[in-house]
Amino acid sequence: MQGQACEIIAEAGVNHDGREDRALALVEAAARAGADVVKFQTFDPDEIAAASAPTAGYQARAGQGADQRAMLRTLALPREAFRRIRDHADACGIAFLSTPFDIGSARFLVDDLGMARVKLGSGELTNLPYLLKVARLGRPLILSTGMATLTEVEQALGVVAFAALAETGEPPSLAAFAEALTAPEAAAILAGTIVMQCVTEYPAPPDQANLRVMDAYAAMGVRPGYSDHTPGVTVALAAAARGAEAIEKHLTLDKAAPGPDHAASLEPDEMAALVDGVRTVTAALGDGIKAPVGAERANMVAARRSLVAARPIVAGEILTEDGLTARRPGNGLPPSALWSLLGTPAARDYAADEAIEP
Repeated sequence: MQGQACEIIAEAGVNHDGREDRALALVEAAARAGADVVKFQTFDPDEIAAASAPTAGYQARAGQGADQRAMLRTLALPREAFRRIRDHADACGIAFLSTPFDIGSARFLVDDLGMARVKLGSGELTNLPYLLKVARLGRPLILSTGMATLTEVEQALGVVAFAALAETGEPPSLAAFAEALTAPEAAAILAGTIVMQCVTEYPAPPDQANLRVMDAYAAMGVRPGYSDHTPGVTVALAAAARGAEAIEKHLTLDKAAPGPDHAASLEPDEMAALVDGVRTVTAALGDGIKAPVGAERANMVAARRSLVAARPIVAGEILTEDGLTARRPGNGLPPSALWSLLGTPAARDYAADEAIEP
């Protein structure tokens, strides 16, 4: 397994609570923690949720009431705020991303703000008409897969492939998406797509993280990642050890703050610990080639053994196993030379413990 770089996305999300100043502070916190990306969410509340849409269970438990649209209205930022947030991210030396929840927001982020990639949340994975529109914007995609079956993930990837093959003129359909996924060009189209294992609950139980799903994603030819909602950093570090190429984790300035996601987020010092841990883990993975490494080379002579005389040996004596043994240091003949020496005459006299010469 290669010790590839693992991109760390600090998901500020809506933890700004609808306040631009807090969003800017989250950018600074993510940059100080060493994350590669700070990510927000851009949406029109009326486009996401119908008037009758209820909040999720975790949102209601966080005191957000029962009306999802009303909650979203308190968390939305105006589009121009995202321009300032992006500029602040640039100034802080951290990449900016924001997840769009409607095509107008997606076009704003890509066309007006120049966002180089698009990350879509788990809830949009099965919104294939929307996914097709976003894929046709021509940006590399990051897809979260919470709540999904593998079939649904394959359908979404088929949409991505179909969007890139649209010059065929074939109209969209589930059959066309399935065909696009098996097209010869699909592997190259999807090679840059990051598909993130995710459990859509806040917090998510660690025993339901199912990190092995990333193996299935890697086998599909996409880049595996992990969007982590579990408490702490342990599961995220395990994902890094398992080969995640990107890890997303919520960031907050205060876990105790009121709001839907704060309690399941990391505070800045915890995010910094995650970053340090992931960097250590990915470096520790190495290149998978077994060979002596620099840190241990100096110890080879002291730790390994060489063939020596187990007792005094006279010149011409036929060497036998009882006259030879392996002892430290390992700067002479290796013990594996024993069998080639047995039955041959000693070239000279040897004192006990003296290294045998070739």
